[in-house]
Amino acid sequence: MPIRTAYTAQIEYLQILDENGQFDEKLGKDLLAPEEVVFLYQHMVTCRALDQIAFKLQRSGRMGTYPQNKGQEAAAIGSGYAAKKGVDFLVPCYRENAALFLHGLPMHYVLLHWMGDERGNKIPEGVQQLPLCIPIGTQMLHATGIAWAFKMRKEPRVAITYFGDGATSEGDFHEAMNFASTFQVPCVFFCQNNQWAISVPRETQTASETIAQKAIAYGMPSIQVDGNDLFAVFKASREAIERARGGGGPSLIEAVTYRLGDHTTADDARRYRDAQELEMWQGKDPMIRLRKYLVDRGLWDDEKEAAHQEKSKAIVQEVVKAAEGIEKPSIDDIFDFTYATLPAELEAQKRTLRTSSLGQDPEQAGLQGEAQRA
Repeated sequence: MPIRTAYTAQIEYLQILDENGQFDEKLGKDLLAPEEVVFLYQHMVTCRALDQIAFKLQRSGRMGTYPQNKGQEAAAIGSGYAAKKGVDFLVPCYRENAALFLHGLPMHYVLLHWMGDERGNKIPEGVQQLPLCIPIGTQMLHATGIAWAFKMRKEPRVAITYFGDGATSEGDFHEAMNFASTFQVPCVFFCQNNQWAISVPRETQTASETIAQKAIAYGMPSIQVDGNDLFAVFKASREAIERARGGGGPSLIEAVTYRLGDHTTADDARRYRDAQELEMWQGKDPMIRLRKYLVDRGLWDDEKEAAHQEKSKAIVQEVVKAAEGIEKPSIDDIFDFTYATLPAELEAQKRTLRTSSLGQDPEQAGLQGEAQRA
């Protein structure tokens, strides 16, 4: 019997606005109105300003470890703007601040999170998103479950989940993709391929030529986009979201971008990343190219830029003030929100703020053997 081809596939790459500000008029026609682009650029500038201040807060000891979002704003904003605020559900990793803010998360909540204040994880009523997810990949399973609930309830809603290229090597990624595709749930998997899984380059942690092709194994549509191109990200995200909303099942979007900062403030990328590579990607900065687009069309100028930079500084100052000025939590909180009725031993701890007396009880679990040997 002759050998025949069982299956063939190809991965499309979408770019509408390149690093030189050149715009594909055909692909980008009627995609975003001029006032929308201005608004999204302004949001990008403000989010970059917050990112820079967050870095300084950590360096000055006023905040814990922080992962900068710098360089990946277009991926977050383009996809977040394509989703319906108050309807669709965002399930983030930790470099999607700009998308979360678009959907109503108060900006100071992110700072509270990295300051170690759990109140930063209490999502306000009506804001459709989960808190930042630090374990790599687990949020994809959460998003799949949320999307499955939407389908079972027959709600025209979509879950979009974010993750990095390194997360696609986690088992959670494959389990979520397989379940989502098998049950055709309305979920969009959005990979921010920033080229680095902490210090491990993309080509070392996966042999796949693209991340997008991983969806082929699950019978799921996918596309690779220029992740620093706001227009391409928005177009691909809108199509995937509306396909999911219409019953067409999940999709995978690979946004090719770059982490301009260190992995976190606990990292020093100079130890493993080539300086020339960083310089090349700095020239592809999404904020620079979007500004070029606006200037070329007479929608932006130096005066407007200076004015909005000042406005962003003022906004960020208020955000920092809100985070640092929040009332200190009560010590009682660690006791009051675990049990419906507080056990007697915890009631004693709460009343005395001491645990030393408990360890003297030989009946306490873990100490019985010691008591017998004595």
